[in-house]
Order: sequence, then C-alpha cells, then structure tokens
Amino acid sequence: MIPDRIEDAQPPRRMPQRNFRRHLLAGAAALAIIASGSAYTLHAYSADAGSPFGATSAARVPATPISMPGFSDLVAAVKPAVVSVRVRADAGGHAMVSEGDANPFEGTPFEKYFKNFGLPNDDGAQRGPQRHLIQGQGSGFFISPNGYIVTNNHVVANAVKVEVLTDSGATLEAKVIGTDPKSDLALIKVDGRSDFPFVKLADSSPAIGEWVVAMGNPFGLGGTVTAGIVSAQGRDIGSGSYDDYIQIDAPVNRGNSGGPTFNLKGEVIGVNTAIYSPSGGSVGIAFDIPATTVANVIPQLQKGGHVTRGWLGVQIQPVTEEVADSLGLKAATGALVAEPQAGSPAAAAGLKPGDIITSVDGVEVKDPRDLARRIASLGPDKSVDLRLIRDGKAHSVHLKLGQLADAQTRQ
Repeated sequence: MIPDRIEDAQPPRRMPQRNFRRHLLAGAAALAIIASGSAYTLHAYSADAGSPFGATSAARVPATPISMPGFSDLVAAVKPAVVSVRVRADAGGHAMVSEGDANPFEGTPFEKYFKNFGLPNDDGAQRGPQRHLIQGQGSGFFISPNGYIVTNNHVVANAVKVEVLTDSGATLEAKVIGTDPKSDLALIKVDGRSDFPFVKLADSSPAIGEWVVAMGNPFGLGGTVTAGIVSAQGRDIGSGSYDDYIQIDAPVNRGNSGGPTFNLKGEVIGVNTAIYSPSGGSVGIAFDIPATTVANVIPQLQKGGHVTRGWLGVQIQPVTEEVADSLGLKAATGALVAEPQAGSPAAAAGLKPGDIITSVDGVEVKDPRDLARRIASLGPDKSVDLRLIRDGKAHSVHLKLGQLADAQTRQ
C-alpha cells in the first residue's frame, strides 16, 4: 500500500520487464458519479446488447448500424452491490502504535529532534521499532445477500481494520475471511443482514469487442462508472505464474482495485486489478481477473480462508520454433520440462529433462502458463494423465498431484 497518500493502500509496482503498475484502481474522476438508493435482487438483471455495428465489406461485417448503447438501466440495477473499501493496514515493524502516539513531526526537518523524546501519550521511555499504520481505499462488490464481498488481496493485505461504504451511504465494519496473493483475490464479510443487494459472476468469458462497464471508488471519490470494451483475453502482465487477465479499454484509476466490471447482462466478467500506465495515471488500459478464476478461488476462501493448488513439480519453459523443428513437431506448443524437482510427483512418475508435455487429461497444453494454471486448478491429490513427447516419440504418464506449498498463512 502507498503510505504517502491517504487514498492508496498499495504501492504502484512495475511488472517485470514491462511498464505495468499495480494500483488501487478506479474509474476516471472526470466521469459522472451516479447514485442510486434502490435495493435490487441484482443477479436477475438483463439487458439487450443490440445489433452488431458495421458496414458491408470484404470482411463480411453485418451492415446494420446501431447507436451507442446506454448504460443507465444497467448502472441503476447493479450499482447498489458495489462498495468502497476503507482499510487501515500494518506497514511493518513490531510495536503497534496509535494515532495519538505518532510523532507529529514525522516527515519534516524536525523529525530527528523528537525521535527519542517523550511525545503526547508517551511515558518518556525510548521506543523500539514501531509498526506504522496507513490508510488505504479500494473497491469491492457483494456476491451474496448475507454480506460476502469480493475485493483484491492487495487492498486488504495486512489489514488491521476494514470498513465498507455502501451505495446508500452506510458505513459497515468488515472482517477478512481469506486472501489469496497468487490470484490477488480476497473475501471479506459484513454481518448483521441477509438482504444485501448482490450480483452474480458470468459463467463464460466475454467476447473481444464486447461492451463492459467498470465500477469503483477512484481516489476515494465514491461510486464511479466508466465504460469501454473487452480488448484482449489471456494477458500475461508478469505478475505471477497464473496470469490470465482480461484486458479492458476503459478508464480506471487508483482506488478501483477490487471493483467489478460488468457485461450488459449485469454479470461480473472480471475484477479490476491492474492498469498499464507509463505515467502512473490512467491511459485507458486495465486488466481484470476473470470471473472464472473468481468462481474457483472464492469458494475456497469462504470454506478455509486460503486456496490449495495442485503441484506437479517441474521447472518448465516454452517450446520454441527451433525446438519444435528439431523434434519434428507441427507447432511450437506445449511445455518443455527443464528439470523435475526432487521429491515431486513429476520425479516419482519418471519425467525427464527434455520431455514436452502436450496435454493434461486429453486437453491440449498451449504453453507453460497454460500448464501451470491447469495443474493448479485441479487441486492436490488428483490423478491426471499426461501426454508428452520424449525423444521424438509420444508417451503417456499417469500420476497423482501433490499440494503446492505456500508460505502465505491464513489471515
């Protein structure tokens, strides 16, 4: 979290070898803030997407033109389920310190003169390393009527206190149910009611070019709505082994992390998580965790507070055109085994360096990322059939997956 700004709770992070920054995202501040006090059973909302736009061409684009879609009905229906998330988080250190104990001259030229002297509410004793608390803001959305809310892990990481501000203006205390740093998802909950307006996750991936609406809490301004289109699928932004982001071309900014992006049926197609930003502000390119990933992770967080993933135990790398040509492969697909890890299911099953894994349970493996996601989603103790190429010949291997070790502990 960004300690020097009240509206942020996560430092921008430059993705490896790319100019990406992770933010507490949000819709552009210049767009309208649309309020609605209505309570809906939001998962029942639907809207017509209209006809395809285009003109007659050699590409066979439908010739019937349409006007730009309006989003007011959609926004009125789903906006009550979107919340602002306010977090007080631990920035590190050891001894908890309250606001009254903080050095009032911290960050000024006079700070050094007051480090070892009694401050207000101080007994005059010299302090050891202190834990600094920082304020942050993000977004989230209800996925059940009894108060479960989806947000980003980086919004509530190290949270000491979490509050949510609803669309109706109510401030409610929330608790962290579980977090998953690998997918950057978290589940929080507010108690006391069973009639919260909520939304549902989309069952399938959106089409490229489809209209979408992003909602969130930019810069702490409150509920804000922006619109754009899905511009790409399966983006790898270098944030981890399981990158599979939906790229949307819609203005989002700091504070919108954890907020939903909707299709025109009012279904959540993704969770706003990162932006591409050479400058630190929005340039209109954002990245969402797909709803299919959310649907896999959130039930595990609700049940146990953490996520368990399958483990094969191999170091893998892409299959290059040169490797494919040398082995007589028709395409440069699959995952090349660099080395099985000692004591892993892969080592026990006899996988060797140079093997190319081409499918898992009959489903083609496109690349190493695809293999990593597939194995992780299967979970531990699952039996799988691998097809692989070894010395130019096809082989089959049957094995049982282990559990991926994770240093992260339950909140």
